[in-house]
Amino acid sequence: MTMTDPIGDFLTRLRNGSARRFVRVEAPLSRTKVGIAIVLKKEGYIRDFEVLPDLRAIRVELKYSSRGESAFRRLARVSRPGRRVYAGRKEIPRPLGGLGVAVVSTPLGILSSREAREKGVGGEVLALVC
Repeated sequence: MTMTDPIGDFLTRLRNGSARRFVRVEAPLSRTKVGIAIVLKKEGYIRDFEVLPDLRAIRVELKYSSRGESAFRRLARVSRPGRRVYAGRKEIPRPLGGLGVAVVSTPLGILSSREAREKGVGGEVLALVC
């Protein structure tokens, strides 16, 4: 069966794994998912990730606080296959007034909202992370 929203599936796997306190979760591999994982790691929302080319999968190590709370409270898909959401460089969202981060697909690659603003580019808003 074909998957209509692989990015939404990836984010759901991260949310569900975090809710169940899993150490790591796996998802089918794609360049977009690797880009999202890079942004989440740079911003401190996941511990690490690795690409498993022989399994065609990406394995993400989730991050928790010393009290066992997930590093992210909200991980939401914004742009979906049925409704794409684009933002210019001045309209890129600032989740929680700048405490969170938006993941944006730009002509320069997948960037965090902070990086996109610094580089002066807009694009498709893939997800919000708080």
